[in-house]
Amino acid sequence: MEWRSRLKDSRRIVIKVGTSTLTYPNGKANYARMESLVREIADLHNRGIEVVLVSSGAIGTGANRMGLADVPRTLPQKQALAAIGQGVLLHMYEKLFGEYHQTVAQVLLTREDLDERLRYLNATNTLLSILNYGVIPIINENDTVVVEEIKFGDNDTLSSLVAGLVDADLLIILSDVDGLYDADPRGNEDAALLSVVEAITEDMEEKSRNRGFAFSSGGMLTKLHAARVCMSAGIPMVVANSSAEHVLNRILAGEELGTLFVPRDRRMHAREKWISFGAKPQGSVVIDEGAANALTARGKSLLPSGVQEVQGEFERGAVIAIRDRQGKELARGLSNYSAAETRLIAGKQCSEIETVLGDKDYDEVIHRNTLWVGGN
Repeated sequence: MEWRSRLKDSRRIVIKVGTSTLTYPNGKANYARMESLVREIADLHNRGIEVVLVSSGAIGTGANRMGLADVPRTLPQKQALAAIGQGVLLHMYEKLFGEYHQTVAQVLLTREDLDERLRYLNATNTLLSILNYGVIPIINENDTVVVEEIKFGDNDTLSSLVAGLVDADLLIILSDVDGLYDADPRGNEDAALLSVVEAITEDMEEKSRNRGFAFSSGGMLTKLHAARVCMSAGIPMVVANSSAEHVLNRILAGEELGTLFVPRDRRMHAREKWISFGAKPQGSVVIDEGAANALTARGKSLLPSGVQEVQGEFERGAVIAIRDRQGKELARGLSNYSAAETRLIAGKQCSEIETVLGDKDYDEVIHRNTLWVGGN
């Protein structure tokens, strides 16, 4: 209960609402649920709590506007519906928030906005400026142009990355389920709701492999992936049922509602968050057991002598993944050398770098100051 009581002190929160929250099973808008959600968010805003809203629903809204019973399968059709639905969805939010004298701002993000360090910082500064104006940002993946996010992506993960972008005190994911169960509650009457989760296990992930609502792109598994990001970044996350009365206020009051994912004690710095979650690794290196122990247990830098294999192509300064011989990701970091250079010095001693490459700018392939241990 200690962490539940800490939620009362949250001053900046990210709230993610899924398609199942905004629409009925037939795909039509659930205006009552939206109005209740907006009223609560407006009330939190009036209390001095900064709120960032990550909203799904563009494709489903577009499908409903076009009179479609189901979302089509082809990407061009999905992208067209996203373009149609995004404007409709924002208009609905503007109208509802306007009734409570709140101003909203639309922010559409793509993965590329997080991959590059300068764009990552620009996205952060833009969101913080919106909050400083006293405006509520409404964020969605730019489904109209991003193929990968429509095909595989989800706004659960996006909301966790946004929480890191704005250095939020709490992420709340509202869904059509009460939280994380120890088994699928739809097919098991004995399934028990987990109130608190301190570590995500492979068993949890295996039991959570379902797609959920027909118009959505995720299920509980994507929420566990989001929880991993938040827990590693030092941000608490709660998954709760959007249909619960006064759900946001009850969570912030410390009530035992939904599932709370407990973060690690130390919060990440901005550069750490970008390296570990924002940027997509451009390649990877496989290291031996000695190097793995030096990185994970003793906080050391990665030296060329510990590198056994280089995978992919990358340039100096790129974010790369560090894996053990079984393929498990152990860490990520900024590479001091390109893939071609790393292949040449792999397995060599630091004293040999200049002989092999003709010069030596660094002893380390990745310095510990630009390395994040944990993996994804």
